[in-house]
Amino acid sequence: MEHVCEVCGNDYDKPIQVLQGEETHVFDSFECAIHALAPRCSHCGCRIVGHGMETDGRVFCCAHCATESGITGMSDRI
Repeated sequence: MEHVCEVCGNDYDKPIQVLQGEETHVFDSFECAIHALAPRCSHCGCRIVGHGMETDGRVFCCAHCATESGITGMSDRI
């Protein structure tokens, strides 16, 4: 099995494998997996680690960013 992290190149003896569709990815940490696979907010560009919000083919980290992008009707947990 290949142990080399796709992001940082570290050859680690306890890699994380992530199956995404038919592709298998190998990382040495959750940090590298997030860097490679987590979507970015369409407004602010931050990596979305949680559920995020999606509409019209765009994904946002929060209702504020969606609103700033002209999306109405979304709300964060109050």
